[in-house]
Amino acid sequence: MTGRLEGKVALITGAAGGVGRAQAIRFAQEGADIIAIDLAAAPERTTTPGVAAQTLADTVRAVEEAGRRISAFEADVRDQQALDAAVAEGVGALGRLDVLCATAGISSTGSAVELDAQRWQTMLDVNLTGVWRTCKAGIPAILAGGRGGSLVLMSSIAGLRGLVGVGHYTTAKHGVVGLMRSLAHELAPHAVRVNTIHPAIVRTPMIENPSTMRTFSGVPNPTREQFEAGVRTMHLLPLTFIEPEDVANASLFLASDEARCITGVTLPVDAGHCLK
Repeated sequence: MTGRLEGKVALITGAAGGVGRAQAIRFAQEGADIIAIDLAAAPERTTTPGVAAQTLADTVRAVEEAGRRISAFEADVRDQQALDAAVAEGVGALGRLDVLCATAGISSTGSAVELDAQRWQTMLDVNLTGVWRTCKAGIPAILAGGRGGSLVLMSSIAGLRGLVGVGHYTTAKHGVVGLMRSLAHELAPHAVRVNTIHPAIVRTPMIENPSTMRTFSGVPNPTREQFEAGVRTMHLLPLTFIEPEDVANASLFLASDEARCITGVTLPVDAGHCLK
């Protein structure tokens, strides 16, 4: 049997680690070639750890071990020129573009009324405007192919409800939903589908860092057990963490022709969080 993305090319931001890396590997296993983009150093004013260049190299090796081609680039989603150049070079090397996953993102915490303007702006620049810039870079190549396609934009449970202590993050993730809905209308005549995914607590460095652990446990210096106990209370299903592969599998479905009738959808991958 051929793979569910056989012969297609997928652009993935945030591909060096976490969900983005899981998407790259899962898509490659299903036959896609990959254009991988990530930033080696963590942006300023964020609690998200930076990823080493070696991690992007690890993604390259994993995709190649799956028997697929990959073009990888270090670029900041806040830099339109760098994104445009990476996409152009990647499409030139791999021949087409069919799927776009805007996955790169950062985290930080703080009361909405106490956040300084720079932390607020950095969050919106990466988690909202960075998604828009990624779409601007990739959509022309998808349309040029004339074969339709799929955009999978990474939101969060914070894009479906208000969360305490992360007003800037919640605002950005709600904004991604608005962007998705507008793009779904604009791109439908070209058979390009646009959807958002809304994970809850995914086992990635964005969650497993001291600042976020304090937020979820409610204690200043939580033990691992206290942190995990706090996380479990957020899910309806008896799970501690959602794995990056769970989000990648949902992304694969939306990217594949199995979802050819699905556009404009907000898909939670949240272990029932939004029902609690």
